[in-house]
Amino acid sequence: MFDDWCDIDETARGERKKLCGLTEKAGGRAAIKDELIERVRSHYDKLEQIADDVERLGFPGASAILRERLPRTARERSGELGEIIATEFIEHHTGFRIPVRRLRYKDGREMALRGDDYVGIDEDDEQRLLFLKGEAKSGRTVPQGVVADARERLSENDGRPTTISLLFVADRLLESDDENDKALGRRIRDEVALRAVPPQRITHGLFALSGNNADAVLDADLEEADGAHNHLSAGFHVEGHQAFIAEIYEEAGNLGDD
Repeated sequence: MFDDWCDIDETARGERKKLCGLTEKAGGRAAIKDELIERVRSHYDKLEQIADDVERLGFPGASAILRERLPRTARERSGELGEIIATEFIEHHTGFRIPVRRLRYKDGREMALRGDDYVGIDEDDEQRLLFLKGEAKSGRTVPQGVVADARERLSENDGRPTTISLLFVADRLLESDDENDKALGRRIRDEVALRAVPPQRITHGLFALSGNNADAVLDADLEEADGAHNHLSAGFHVEGHQAFIAEIYEEAGNLGDD
């Protein structure tokens, strides 16, 4: 999706820091619109479950269920779409897997989830766990204060993913029917107990979805980021930020009749 949607300009800022600037290609948004809407839906419910709802209830009934999961206000939609696109970008651009679509587990449409915005898991060549602790920001503009707030959250808990976030991911993996997921869930629970992963095996990810080009703000923040962790900061500049988000959510909730 990202290859068709945007150009990605990655620049190294020292040995352990990378900055990515994402810019939409001409016609890119139209080319990937249907796929993006499908991916947005998948963050709120399993696609096979939505298909089952369609079969049992028809398109209007299935749409009614899905809309109960989707945020309504512009602020909530902005924040959650930023988190969704950040998750998809990390899995596209890095080796990290983000194994749990956490928006499926919200207590209510207006309830904010606690913990890190997204947690990625990978292994190094020695099969040691690697973690990505991520923060996503989204707005018509993303000023320095918003980026500074995200950096502060990444630095909390000694720069490690929060315990509540790790246990949430681990517990969902342990509920899986996949034995590999269950084994990974067990390893993550062990990490919570042992706190065995050193800073150099933790990456901090900061993603900004904005109507302005936030690369300069992200670059200045990245320069001041600590040297103990790996860092990946990414800014995605989308024209008409608020209209874009409104359109995506309106169409995500409309399953149509095809």
